[in-house]
Amino acid sequence: MSEYESNSTPLNSDLKAVHDSLMQGLGQLADYFGYNRVMGELYATLLLHPGPMSLDELKVRVHKSSVSMNTRTLEYMGAVKEVWVREDNPSNRKYYEAESDFWKILSKILGGRELKDIDLAIGILEENTERLENARSGMTAGEAELADFYMKRIEILRSFFKFARLVLTTILEEAENIDLGEVKRVDIE
Repeated sequence: MSEYESNSTPLNSDLKAVHDSLMQGLGQLADYFGYNRVMGELYATLLLHPGPMSLDELKVRVHKSSVSMNTRTLEYMGAVKEVWVREDNPSNRKYYEAESDFWKILSKILGGRELKDIDLAIGILEENTERLENARSGMTAGEAELADFYMKRIEILRSFFKFARLVLTTILEEAENIDLGEVKRVDIE
């Protein structure tokens, strides 16, 4: 087993600097997207490790219970997967490795949380438009004018969310056919 695989600090200072930078960066990225920093750091730990790791090996400045909970969430998101390790596993500990196919991760996240949130937003906007239309007959002229203004603004929001849904569903449908290294431009018809 190499020094790196034994979960000790890499010997080379440049390797350590890159490792630490990626840990910090993925932690910040997770935080930015509404997940917690620990999830990003756990994902980075697995992504940067050449083989599967057990929960005991994944202790990253947090308690084992937090590691376990966040690892389950990452697994649910499709960012990590449980793998079977036969050798040196008498207690049948769970081992995990990072999913390195980012399209799979993105598809699962976008297809789950993001599309649901967009559909929820569109539904709320449509309900509010219908509510205003139904209430117009009982409004004063000034209130009806304000209701029209609201409906115009709601339609702008609804159009934006419908466009976002179209973009996300297009990405999800075409994800397997896209070679990111070859993408130079995206045309929208």
